[in-house]
Amino acid sequence: MVDRKGFLQSGHKGSLISAFLYFDVSFMLWVLIGPMAVLIANDFNMNAAEKANLVALPLLGGSILRLVLGYLTDRIGPKKTAIAGMLLTVIPLIYGWQAADTLNDMYFVALMLGIAGASFAAALPLASRWYPPQYQGLALGIAGAGNSGTIFSTLFANRLAGHYGDWHVVFGIALIPLVIVFLIFIFLAKDSPTQPAPLKLADYGRVLRQRDTWLFCLLYMVTFGGFSGMANYLTIFFNTEYKLSAVTAADFATICIVAGSLFRPIGGWMSDKMGGIRMLITLYAVIGIMLAFVSTLPALWLTTGLLFIAMMAMGMGNGAVFQLVPQRFSQEVGIITGIVGAAGGLGGYFLPKILGNLKLSTGSFTPGFLILSGIALVCIVVIAVVQGKWKRTWIGEGGKVKTSGLDGVSA
Repeated sequence: MVDRKGFLQSGHKGSLISAFLYFDVSFMLWVLIGPMAVLIANDFNMNAAEKANLVALPLLGGSILRLVLGYLTDRIGPKKTAIAGMLLTVIPLIYGWQAADTLNDMYFVALMLGIAGASFAAALPLASRWYPPQYQGLALGIAGAGNSGTIFSTLFANRLAGHYGDWHVVFGIALIPLVIVFLIFIFLAKDSPTQPAPLKLADYGRVLRQRDTWLFCLLYMVTFGGFSGMANYLTIFFNTEYKLSAVTAADFATICIVAGSLFRPIGGWMSDKMGGIRMLITLYAVIGIMLAFVSTLPALWLTTGLLFIAMMAMGMGNGAVFQLVPQRFSQEVGIITGIVGAAGGLGGYFLPKILGNLKLSTGSFTPGFLILSGIALVCIVVIAVVQGKWKRTWIGEGGKVKTSGLDGVSA
C-alpha cells in the first residue's frame, strides 16, 4: 500500500500541480472540436466519414508532435518544452476564432490542436522525475488525471456556442484558461535536479529496437487511444444513433468521460499495490466485454452505462500502463513517454475513423464496436504471452517492479 505521508514528503508539489494543470487545460483544448463537431458539421454539411476525420485529426497531430516534445523534453527539460507547447497552442485557437470559414480551415485547426495533445510528453516527465520508484504510479496517475480537462469541453463548449450563437467564439474563450495555466506554470513548475543526460539519436534507435517499446505502444493505443478517441467521438455517436441535440449528446458523452478521467489515478495506485500485469489483464477484459455489448446498440441508458464502465477501465488502464513504463525505461522516460504517448494518440485517431467509416459504409455502428472489442481482447493474449519473461527479468512474481533493467536499459 502506498505511504501517503511518504509520498507527500517526497517529490515537488509545485511541479506535480503544474503538470496536472498543464495536462488538464491541454486536454480540454485537444478535444475541443469533439463536442462541437455536431454544430460544425451542420454548417459544412458533412457526412459520417468527414465528421470522423475532423475529430480524429487532433489525435493524429498529437500523436506526431508527441515524438517532437518527447525529444525536446530530454534536450531542454520538461518545463521549457511545456512552455513552448502552450505558446504554440495559441495559434489554432486564434485561427479557429477569427479565420476558420471553410472545412479545410477546420481541418487545419483540428490538426494544429494536436500541439495540446502532445503535452503528455512533457507533463508526465515533469512529475515523474521528482518521485522515487515506489510512488511512480500515484504521481503519474495524479498528473495524468489532467485528462479530466475533456469534461470542460463536453460540458461547456456547445452551451457557450449556443449562448453566443457562434461556435467560433468558443475558440477565443478557450484562450482564457490557457493563459491562466501558463502563468501558474511559469511560477510553480520546476525541473527535477536529477534530469537524465540528453540522449543521442542512437539511443532513441536502441529504444525503438526493443520489443517492450512496441508492446507498450500497443497496450496504450487501446487504453489511451480508446479514451481519447471516445472522448472526441461520443458526442457524434449519441447525436447520430439516439437523435440527441448537440448539447444533450455532449452531456451524455461527459458522463462517460468522467469515468475515464477520474479513475486514472486509481489505476496507477492499484497497479502500485497489485501489480500492473494483473490490472491490465482485468481491465482489457472489461473493455472488450463492455464494447461487445455496446455493439448491440441497446437503449440509451444501457449504452451509457456500458460506455461508462468501458471508459472507466480505459482510464485505469492508462494509469496501469504508465506505472510500468517509467520503471522499465527510467533513464529514457522523456523519449519513451513520447513514443508510447504517440502510439496512444494514433490509437485515438483510428477509433473515430473505424466507427465513422464503417457507419457510412454499413449504416450501423455495430461492426465498429465489435472490432474495437476484439482489439482489446487481443491485448489480453499479448500480455499472457510476454508476462513470463517480464516477471523473470524486471517484475517480481508478486507484480512488484524490480530495480534491475532489461536488455541493456536501466530501470
